[in-house]
Amino acid sequence: MIELANLTFGYSPKKILYRDLSLLLQPGSIYGLLGKNGAGKSSLLRLMAGLLYPTAGTVRVAGFTPARREPAFLQELYFIPEEIYLPSISLNRYIDTMGPFYPKFSESQFRKHLAEFDVPPDQKLTAMSYGQKKKVIISFGLATNTRILIMDEPTNGLDIPSKSQFRKVVSSALADDRLMLISTHQVRDLDHLIDGIIIVDESEILLNHSLAYISERLLFSTLSTVAETEGVLYAEPSLRGYSVVMENREQEDSKVDLERLFNAIVTNRSGVKNLFR
Repeated sequence: MIELANLTFGYSPKKILYRDLSLLLQPGSIYGLLGKNGAGKSSLLRLMAGLLYPTAGTVRVAGFTPARREPAFLQELYFIPEEIYLPSISLNRYIDTMGPFYPKFSESQFRKHLAEFDVPPDQKLTAMSYGQKKKVIISFGLATNTRILIMDEPTNGLDIPSKSQFRKVVSSALADDRLMLISTHQVRDLDHLIDGIIIVDESEILLNHSLAYISERLLFSTLSTVAETEGVLYAEPSLRGYSVVMENREQEDSKVDLERLFNAIVTNRSGVKNLFR
C-alpha cells in the first residue's frame, strides 16, 4: 500500500536525507517510525503525503503518486502533522466543513472518539487546550476511515491518561484494508499498539520488521554480567545487573522493549543488521 523504490531526497545537494531508500508497508497493520531528532522522519512522512517531492526514485501510496495530489488520492489519505492548526469555529461547523472531503467520514465515529477522549463537544476549537486540539485532530483522522492514516508525533501535548486512551482508540480503528503509520520520539507511547517497527538512522532504514519477527530473532532479558556472554548485542546497567538485547538462540519468549531495541540498533548497527540480513 506504501511503496518507496530507490528514493533519494534532500533539501540541497549538500543535505541529502535519503539515498536509494526502498520500503514496502502493507495494510492491516499499525507501524511505528522511530529515529533520532533530525533523522528525517517528518520529511519521509511528507514525501508519502505528497507535501515533498523526491529528487529521484518513486513513491506510491494506495496506487497513487502522492506528488500529483489527485483528489482520489487525497480522499484516501489523512495526514496529522506535528504542528496542528484548527480554525476559530464550533465543532459542528468543523464537521460540516471538513467531513465532505472524505467520502467514508463517520460523524458518529468522530463523536464517539471525542467522548472517549473526554473532549467537550460545545466548545470553540480555538478555546481548547493544545492537548484537546490534538484529540480533535486524532479523532477526526480516525473517523475519516481513509485507507492511509499518517501521524507525526500525535502524542505530543497529551497527558499520561490520554496517551493510554490514544492507544486504545487507535487500535480499535484499525481495519484489514487500512494502514496506520505513527512517527514519534516518545517510544513508550507505541507500547501495545504497533505491529511493525521502522527505524531510520543516517539516511537509511536499519530495521523494518514485525514485532513478532523481531521477538523470534532477539531476546530482551536481564543478566547479572555480560562480560563472558556471547550473543549480547546491547547492554545497559539496571538495578538487577544489565538489561540486554541478545540473539534469541533458544527461541525463548520475551516482550520487545522498543526503547532498548532502538538503542541496540543505533549503537550496534552492524551486529543487528547482520542478524536480520
